[in-house]
Amino acid sequence: MKENENENAGPRPAGIKSWAHDDRPREKLLAKGPMALSDGELLAILIGSGTRQLSAVDLARNILASTQNSISELSRLSIKELIKFKGIGEAKAINIAAALEIGRRRRLNDGLQKKKITSSRDAFEIMHPLLSDNNYEEFWIIILNRGNVVKRTLKISEGSLAGTVADPKKIFKLALEENASSVILCHNHPSGNVQPSAKDTEITQKCKNAGLFLDLPVLDHIIIGQDKYFSFADEGLL
Repeated sequence: MKENENENAGPRPAGIKSWAHDDRPREKLLAKGPMALSDGELLAILIGSGTRQLSAVDLARNILASTQNSISELSRLSIKELIKFKGIGEAKAINIAAALEIGRRRRLNDGLQKKKITSSRDAFEIMHPLLSDNNYEEFWIIILNRGNVVKRTLKISEGSLAGTVADPKKIFKLALEENASSVILCHNHPSGNVQPSAKDTEITQKCKNAGLFLDLPVLDHIIIGQDKYFSFADEGLL
């Protein structure tokens, strides 16, 4: 969401009550709806109040500036990181974290509405809410039936910022227990760089070969960054 022009017009008096009625975030939302508000104004509503020096909107803008004005980056901040900002106590930090989690769950629910996988994009949309905001790597599989309809998503392992270990034996044990007809491998790169590493390519080939032997094909391996992905199938590497 783009910042509104009135937010870029320079500092205002610290007290929002001194602003014009139509410029106050709550009143603006009531009059025009949430889509009319900038990210900073929406965050200011969650914050509720600012400090002696900063209005809630100015405080919100400062917090967003520290994340390059990225809601995705903001969602990566922990409660401890949020309360480092002057004017943000534990209660306000919890409000922010809860609101961002609601947004993540909505994206997850929207992704699951489209349960049939017809392209790598479908797999990305299902897994993106689960993985895009993580500060560490996780490896998941999507379990499919014969019609390429999603039966379940399962987490195989989690690791660190640098990587995670995925054991093909565990992958196919779980897939067989779920009576899968095929699987899609998926993991994230917290760095945002979605290019596969040598280990990513190695685990993909191992799983591909195991799947052929078990008559349980691996349809794809998706690597997810923040808002983009890499598909082994699309790139002809599977």
